[in-house]
Amino acid sequence: MHKRVHYNTSYLPYLLVAPQITITLLFFIWPAVQALYQSFLLEDAFGLSTEFVWFDNFAELYDSENYLNSFTRTAFFSVSVAALSMGFALFFAALADRVIKGSHTYRTLLIIPYAVAPVLAGTLWLFLFNPTLGIIPYFLDIVSINWNHKLNSGQAMSLVIIAAAWKQVSYNFLFFVAAMHSIPKSLIEAAAIDGAGPLHRFRTIIFPLISPTTFFLLVVNIIYAFFDTFGIIHAITSGGPGNSTEILVYKVFNDGFVGLDLGGSAAQSVILMFIVILLTVVQFKYVERKVEY
Repeated sequence: MHKRVHYNTSYLPYLLVAPQITITLLFFIWPAVQALYQSFLLEDAFGLSTEFVWFDNFAELYDSENYLNSFTRTAFFSVSVAALSMGFALFFAALADRVIKGSHTYRTLLIIPYAVAPVLAGTLWLFLFNPTLGIIPYFLDIVSINWNHKLNSGQAMSLVIIAAAWKQVSYNFLFFVAAMHSIPKSLIEAAAIDGAGPLHRFRTIIFPLISPTTFFLLVVNIIYAFFDTFGIIHAITSGGPGNSTEILVYKVFNDGFVGLDLGGSAAQSVILMFIVILLTVVQFKYVERKVEY
């Protein structure tokens, strides 16, 4: 029998949720409304003159080839980061699930990168791949690979993808390990008794049972690639070379704070907000039907 919680006063529940509601209004709802309003304005860099231009900022973005190309870069970047980080996290989680001795140490070491700030993660990989002083370009030069992400756009995109995926592996690892631990051991033992090998058990039992967690992480990783990778890109490439790593969220910053196009930057942030909302709704409404529980 479940007991229902009753409050003696009617204002206590509202008082308890008031801090969270206040934070949401101040840091989420109000900035979103302000960005939506500012996207219809044409302002000078000093904010001395303002003109209401309706949808002109959006129309200008539609005619901008550089902005349209940033969609392709963002899509490639997001899919690559999600696939790489989830793939390695699933591999490490499968190994950790089989480790008996020293498993806690092994898991703790894999969680450490999640505590690193995005800017520090970007700086770390920047030093590792520095064309002059980095240790990795030194070994790449031995096999006749000339690494210089400051000049090569493909190498620059590869580097930010690796850095962003490395930062997210720990987060995915935690969820995959927890999902694997929730699977009844009797199922795994029964399959082993029937002669199923480790790979066959993973493919037919473990992976289908953790598909809800996989779906959740897919949504989280794509949103992470859209928003939380700004610090990594800013530390490593600053959107270069030649805007080759300038994804949507970095273009909002570059046009707004560097180019001082406040109206255009606000319009980009509104479009980015609606893209993420639409992406999340479509995934939860349609893709979730194919998830195997």
